Amino acid sequence: MEEQLYKKIEDLDLKINEIYKTIQTAKKMFIWSVVITVLLFIIPLIILMFVLPSMLSTLTSAYGL
Repeated sequence: MEEQLYKKIEDLDLKINEIYKTIQTAKKMFIWSVVITVLLFIIPLIILMFVLPSMLSTLTSAYGL
């Protein structure tokens, strides 16, 4: 009886370790998705904030407004 209980506890420990590894992988994927989102969306918006005024001034000067 004790031997079966020890075996079940050992099996549960292995399963918990595998779940932990899976969760760590998911956590890393989430962090990288946030980083990629910032790089591909937020940074271009910041750049556009500085470029847009010069583009508008060039456009208005071309039309003589």
